[in-house]
Amino acid sequence: MANFLQEFKAFAMKGNVVDMAVGVIIGGAFGKIVSSIVADIIMPPVGLLVGGVNFTELKWVLKEGVPAVTNEAGEVVTEAVEAVTLNYGNFLQTTFDFIIIAFSIFLIIKMMTKLDRKKEEEPAAPAPEPEPSAEEKLLTEIRDLLKEKK
Repeated sequence: MANFLQEFKAFAMKGNVVDMAVGVIIGGAFGKIVSSIVADIIMPPVGLLVGGVNFTELKWVLKEGVPAVTNEAGEVVTEAVEAVTLNYGNFLQTTFDFIIIAFSIFLIIKMMTKLDRKKEEEPAAPAPEPEPSAEEKLLTEIRDLLKEKK
């Protein structure tokens, strides 16, 4: 059992697992921020443009609900039946959230990629010229000696 716990500790403390956990937590918080932006800032003006519609309330009623029936004494004779609805407004809202989150992440990754490219494109210090080989040195000395004799 102790070996199992040590293996689990080694696994949990690996960099990739910790990085992934941080990413999930930040992603969840980022998702809430974007959902708030969509629901509280973007969708109200869009709703006004399409006639004051609140997208989360859009639905198709597949079967009407039935209210509870009570007698004169206030006793429930028949229970209320909820309406059966297809809530496509929630789907639209979630789709808008997804599109904005995906676009935001795309922009962030694009910006990070540009920053990485700029780091790579920075000119490196010019490489020093290679020292001439022994043959080149010898040939240079011979050339210089020949020039002196002329």
